[in-house]
Amino acid sequence: MSAPAPSSPESSPESSGNISPETSPEKSRRHHGLEILLVLGVSLGISALNSLINFADIQTRSGGFRHAVATLNNAQNPREWVDLSYQLVGILSGVVPALFALYLLSRSPGGSGFGIGFDRLRARWDALSGAGLAALIGLPGIGLVYLARQLGINAEIVASGLADTWYRYPVLVLSGIQNGFYEEIIMVGFLLTRLRQRGWPAWQAILLSAVIRGSYHTYQGAGAFVGNFVMGAIFGYFFTRTRRVLPLVIAHSIIDVASFIGYALLHDKVSWI
Repeated sequence: MSAPAPSSPESSPESSGNISPETSPEKSRRHHGLEILLVLGVSLGISALNSLINFADIQTRSGGFRHAVATLNNAQNPREWVDLSYQLVGILSGVVPALFALYLLSRSPGGSGFGIGFDRLRARWDALSGAGLAALIGLPGIGLVYLARQLGINAEIVASGLADTWYRYPVLVLSGIQNGFYEEIIMVGFLLTRLRQRGWPAWQAILLSAVIRGSYHTYQGAGAFVGNFVMGAIFGYFFTRTRRVLPLVIAHSIIDVASFIGYALLHDKVSWI
C-alpha cells in the first residue's frame, strides 16, 4: 500500500547540487506542515471540531440521536432570490478552499494534474472507476444509514431541506458536486500528498484522513462516523495506489447528487426515507 512520497524533479531540493537553507528538505517539511494546518483550519478541520462539539451536545441529551434530526441543504430565506443567493454563496464557500489547496499543490509537487491526477488524461478510466466506487460505497451506505437509524445511533437525515422551487434540483446537483470536489481535493489529494511529503507512512496518512472525514460527519451520529471512516480509508488506499483523485471526486459527487435528488423525489412516497 505504501508509495513513495510524490515529488517534482524540477523543484525537488535533492535534485539541486546547491541546497540553500530556503529550499532545504527540513524547511520544506515545515512549510508543508503549516500548509496542512492552515488549509484544514479554513475548511474541514474546523468542520470536524464543530461536528464533534455537536455530537457531544446531542449525545448527552435525553434520548441522544434517537430524537435528533440532521438537515442538509437547508433553506436560508423564504424569498426565492435571497435563498438562491445564499445557496450559491454556500456552494462557493466550499469551492474556494479546494482551489486554494490546488494552488498550493501546483507549487509542490506541481506537474500535470497538480500532482494528484486531477486532469483529463485518463477521462474514460476515471469516469468508470468513479462510477464503480460510487456503487461500492453508496449501495452499502444506504443500508448502514438505515441500520444506524434503527439502532438509535444516527440522527434522522433530511437530505434536502429546500422548498419545492424552480432552483431546487439545480442547487442540489451543484451541492453534491461541490461536496465531491471540496472533500476529495482536500482530504485525499492535498492531505495525503502533504503528509507523504513530510515522511508519513501511507497507512498513517490514510488513517488520519479517514478519522478527520468521519469526525466532520459526527453531527449525524456514530453511524455516520463509521461509514465515512470506511469510505475515507477506501478512497485513501485507492489514491495511494493510483495517484488519481478525479475518480474520487466523481464517485463522491455521484453519491451525494443521487442522495439529495433521491430524497427530494421520494421522501413523501417511501416511508423509510
